[in-house]
Amino acid sequence: MNYNRTYNFSAGPATMPEPVLEEIRDEMMNYRGSGMCVMEMSHRSPVYQQIIDEAEQDLRDLMHIPDNYKVLFIQGGATLQFAMIPMNLMKNGVACYVETGAWSKKAIAEARKYGSVHVAASSKDRNFCYVPDCSDLDIPENADYVYICENETIHGVTWNQLPNVKGHVLVSDQSSMFLSRPCNVSDYGLIYAGVQKNVGPAGMVVAIIREDLIREDLDPRTPIYMSYKTHADNGSMYNTPNCWAIYCCGKVFKYLKSIGGLKEMEKRNMDKAKVMYDFLDSSKMFTGTVDKKCRSLMNIPFVTGDKELDAKVVAAAKAAGYDNLKGHKSVGGLRASVYNAMPREGVAALVEFLKKFEAENS
Repeated sequence: MNYNRTYNFSAGPATMPEPVLEEIRDEMMNYRGSGMCVMEMSHRSPVYQQIIDEAEQDLRDLMHIPDNYKVLFIQGGATLQFAMIPMNLMKNGVACYVETGAWSKKAIAEARKYGSVHVAASSKDRNFCYVPDCSDLDIPENADYVYICENETIHGVTWNQLPNVKGHVLVSDQSSMFLSRPCNVSDYGLIYAGVQKNVGPAGMVVAIIREDLIREDLDPRTPIYMSYKTHADNGSMYNTPNCWAIYCCGKVFKYLKSIGGLKEMEKRNMDKAKVMYDFLDSSKMFTGTVDKKCRSLMNIPFVTGDKELDAKVVAAAKAAGYDNLKGHKSVGGLRASVYNAMPREGVAALVEFLKKFEAENS
């Protein structure tokens, strides 16, 4: 069926799989004989309990999450985690952060409100176009954790090798690459991801945390909602959760399982990203901004070198049905976010458009 949908290259909220949207549409007015939409039903009902239970189990299946990790669905998105992580994990009041772009930079600023932050490595010297060597980081012995943003949405940089944390807890913001490739959860103490980029609608974060990191002895001033223990003890339903987001994410988890899981998803993502990067590497007008070995499969920033020409590309692309190509306001240029749900033909069509634009404007 033709819905006259545009190819949406937004960094988030982002495109979702059409089969998932169609299934949500079909259940909108009456979810499986309940007589109501999921948005209307009580989160305490048996019907909704089944929805959240299935969502958690399908995610566990997809990521092979060990039994000693809790899966939490928390409102507030990834930005709230910038504070929640140090509030919960800074037992000694010391943490290491690796600065690789705008989001790790914001996380560092927030963490400094709660303790001593040691920036163990940074790629600020080259405007965050690479991931620094983290094979021998200077990590204080009493550091409570080492924090990375595993895929920087704005700068388009991704980690292809995790840092050597020397026995310390690794915390990772996976927001813009969550479920895009296989992940060995046991390498981490905590993984979190805002769902609006690669999984579902905005307004929620998925947190996967090792049970021994869930503490009771927090500062007594810690808001009850900001404690991981609150969510773990109450099955993510201490208060009314983001019922709609959990429902939609659950649909996406089932969809990913149906196509072959994260290995298949990685294969598709590598294939379609290659289409875009091959074009950028051969273009005389457009240039990728990230070192090749650190290029994201999800967020692809590029420039013409001329701000006015960049703006002309964005306007022409939108008119042709390729939306949200404007780079983030903090860096400018252009950016194509090609998350899991972006089909290969969407990337191929964009490349053909850019080739035509280059030919007509060179």
